[in-house]
Amino acid sequence: MGKKILVTGGAGYIGSFMVRQLAEKNYEVVVLDNLSYGHIEAVKDFRLEKIDLVTDTQKLDDLFENEKFSAVVHMASFIQMGESFVNPAKYYLNNVVGFLNLMEAMRKGNCKKIVLSSSAGVYGNPERLPIDENDSKDPLNPYGETKYIMERILEDYDGAYEIKFVSLRYFNAAGASLDGSIGEAHSEESHLIPNIITKAIKGEEIEIFGSDYDTPDGTCIRDYIHVLDLVEAHSLALEFLDNGKSEVFNLGIGKGYSNKEIIEMIKKVTGLELKIKYGPKRVGDANSLYASNEKIKKVLGWIPKYNLKDIVKSSFIWHNTHPNGYHN
Repeated sequence: MGKKILVTGGAGYIGSFMVRQLAEKNYEVVVLDNLSYGHIEAVKDFRLEKIDLVTDTQKLDDLFENEKFSAVVHMASFIQMGESFVNPAKYYLNNVVGFLNLMEAMRKGNCKKIVLSSSAGVYGNPERLPIDENDSKDPLNPYGETKYIMERILEDYDGAYEIKFVSLRYFNAAGASLDGSIGEAHSEESHLIPNIITKAIKGEEIEIFGSDYDTPDGTCIRDYIHVLDLVEAHSLALEFLDNGKSEVFNLGIGKGYSNKEIIEMIKKVTGLELKIKYGPKRVGDANSLYASNEKIKKVLGWIPKYNLKDIVKSSFIWHNTHPNGYHN
């Protein structure tokens, strides 16, 4: 068994893919999750430590003191942009206070490496496209603000305590395992692709937010990345940390798709009839967001293997065979 890695939020959507991928690469994986959103069924073959980063600080400190982790992959953030406006306290507590507690436990336990799941939300409305890592940061919502604060905490902890980090600013994770065994399962789905697919399967109407964005077809444009490509980048980031350097990377496919393009691809792949209605834009939504991925390709050697069609196809297989998520 290789190095011991802690994956926080490891029972969640992306986390459950991460723990499998690390196990396949012969890491010893420990999952930390408070199960507020995670699914115990998704990590039934792994060791799970049920710990809340905000409230269980003593358990957290003890875990790091006893385990001697080589590194942490941090995926335990709340991620709903819209909810962050309505309940910012929830986001600042979990994403910032919880993260600070994690960093303190790492510092006390002498764990010196972390990979952070950050977000393109740190940029806000971009000054140019594709977005470069050095472009200005001006988050449009509390969720994006929490991610930016987390990144600044990392810089300060590196400067003072030499905890090295890789921050991966990613865009829209999507898709499921190719065999349909695990996938996205949120009690309230806010992500575009699974939302359209699950409602189309049920024959329900789908509301798309905004048809008057400053884009060619009026719908907002986003960068979609397959979850399998995403976790591969995290593994490469862990290897990069052995160099003793910290770095920030955009993580995306390098181009954007509009909501209308997504709708057309879902129609094409699934053959489902879609009942679409357009509602008002959401506050805090940028017109277009997609990344330059030149840096991560060059430095980490990361190359995305999957395209939008693969994302939709795998997502459709998962939702078609697991209409109730993990609780079928």
